[in-house]
Amino acid sequence: MLKAQAIKKALDQVFYESEIEIINDSEAHRGHGGYSDGETHFKLCIKSSKFVGMSLLQRHRAVHEALGSDLISQIHALELQLTEK
Repeated sequence: MLKAQAIKKALDQVFYESEIEIINDSEAHRGHGGYSDGETHFKLCIKSSKFVGMSLLQRHRAVHEALGSDLISQIHALELQLTEK
């Protein structure tokens, strides 16, 4: 399974009924540190009612928890845009 697919699957389990966009930005980083297999740099845009009342730090932690440490360890860079729905 591709990392982008694994990210989508993990996020869908926790952030169902949310708007999720996954952008693979790896090609923009070809030749930079951390680039390996074309799936190293991602931008996640999530609009969710689950973020209501959460601080930015709590939102980031929720996404990292949803992805899990194994998947997070395979990603070099992760940009997060997390907004309330």
